[in-house]
Amino acid sequence: MLGNDTTSAPSRLPAVLTWMPVQLVLLFVVLVAIDLACQFFAAHLVHAAPPALRDAAQVLAALMLSVVMIAAYRFLVRVLEQRPAAELQDSTAVRGLVPGVLVGAGLFALVYAILWALGAVTFGGFAGLAGLGHALAIAIASAVGEEIVFRGVVYRRLEERLGTALALLVSATLFGLIHAGNPGANWVSTLAIALESGVLLALAYAATRSLWLPIGLHFGWNFAEGGIFGAAVSGGQYSGLIHAPLSGPPWITGGAFGPEASLAALVVSLSASIALAWYVVHTGRWRRPRLRLGRAHAGILRP
Repeated sequence: MLGNDTTSAPSRLPAVLTWMPVQLVLLFVVLVAIDLACQFFAAHLVHAAPPALRDAAQVLAALMLSVVMIAAYRFLVRVLEQRPAAELQDSTAVRGLVPGVLVGAGLFALVYAILWALGAVTFGGFAGLAGLGHALAIAIASAVGEEIVFRGVVYRRLEERLGTALALLVSATLFGLIHAGNPGANWVSTLAIALESGVLLALAYAATRSLWLPIGLHFGWNFAEGGIFGAAVSGGQYSGLIHAPLSGPPWITGGAFGPEASLAALVVSLSASIALAWYVVHTGRWRRPRLRLGRAHAGILRP
């Protein structure tokens, strides 16, 4: 794991770079570009690997992407915001990641328990390890990359000015929309992703002011979905440890997009979100809007 960034930041920035909207856009664009570049490199690395080592190459590439994204986020926060990235401190990683992974996997297991009770799941026993590496790699890469961009940048920076409620609305909507082009996606799946993942993961950040818990939740849910049960994850197809095919109408199974677009997933995620929202409110972590953009400095409003 990377050590905390202790590089000294510049004492002064050009005035325009101190404006929060400019910082948000810069952070978003640069980190998305780095994420895409890492994915491009990963695809070439996996393609160049011998077939027997491609799963291992995928996992290695996902870990490298994670290291690069964490380092880039820490550096950019240090330079642009002139502070250490406390939300990605090494000292809080274990106590955020471990419960996050366990709870995320447990929440998705609950989804499958509901689907089984509805008669939509047929358990066929152990399916083998063939798809484990692929599911693990995708779960790592998506958890780290998407949480850094959408919770670390979009939600966090919006919440500073718009408050928790509006930041939840905007960031969750954007998170749903980026999944609108996935295989099997439709307006139901887009809304489901926004209400499930977009809301739950932002509230996990609000509850802890750390990115480690949402990263763990995101990974645990996705890996359980694709790596354990072999279900489609946001339209991507997987082969899991357990052969557990789904059958039934799309509102029960989620259709081609996967169980995330099912009513069961919506109920489970919103229940967890309500519990987190209660905790955020009752511990004083729910933030009110601060609609002024900041005090004037050299003709530019400062954050």
